[in-house]
Formats: sequence, C-alpha cells, structure tokens
Amino acid sequence: MSVTWIMVANASQARLFANHGPKRGLELVREFTHPESREKTSNLVSDRLGAMGMGHGAFIQSTNPKHHEAERFAQEVARELDAGRVKRAYDRLILVASSPFMGLMNASLPGQVRSKVSESIDKDYTRLPVKELAGHLEQVVYL
Repeated sequence: MSVTWIMVANASQARLFANHGPKRGLELVREFTHPESREKTSNLVSDRLGAMGMGHGAFIQSTNPKHHEAERFAQEVARELDAGRVKRAYDRLILVASSPFMGLMNASLPGQVRSKVSESIDKDYTRLPVKELAGHLEQVVYL
C-alpha cells in the first residue's frame, strides 16, 4: 500500500497529513507552529539600529528578521519530511504552501525528499478544515 504525505504550510504554521490509500481520507500526523514568523520585526531585533548616532557603528541587518524566521521554519519542516523519508513513512509527497513559503521549503528540501514530491500547490490552505482541504486536494490524491 502506498502512503502519501501532504504538507500544508505557511511561514508560521504547518500541518502534516497522511493518506493511506483510496477512500481513506486524511489523517493528521503532526502540527507545527512557528510564532516567531508572526512577530513584528521590531520584536525580532534585539538592539535598536543606529544606537551610536550619526551612523557610526550602526549595524545594518543583512537579512530581514521575518524572512530569517520563515527560513528557519522551512528548515524545520524539511527536517521532518526528511526524517519521514528515512523511516520510509511515505512513498509520495504533496506540498501545499503559500507562494513565498513554497520557495523557502523547496530550497530547504534535500534532493532525496524533493524526488518524492509529486505535486506542489501554491496556496495557503493552513486554516481550512480537513473536509474542505480534502475537497481542494481531490485532483491530486484520491481521498
């Protein structure tokens, strides 16, 4: 029997589902949250920029703190997907994520996980109830 994992994610939350075959529906495997991605940028930066005045000694942030937190979360999600691959917990993977986060996830996925991806859907379905989510996924997996 073939198992399909469906990762539904955005920069601050993700839900991992499994489908164990036709007419078996979606089973919630795990939920992830990353509240730091929802924080205001000012709350993510520890020191105020330009504290020395006149521009001398001012530190310029090389990466947007919110983007950095989204990258960290994408790496966490990728580690979970890789751990599942190592355990042979799934045969096929479907990624459903908001457009900007989909790019971060793809960049974080090891090649062996990427080879299991059969579908990528650029939509943020993280807040949908399971029944409604299943309706959106009918075209890519027989639930």
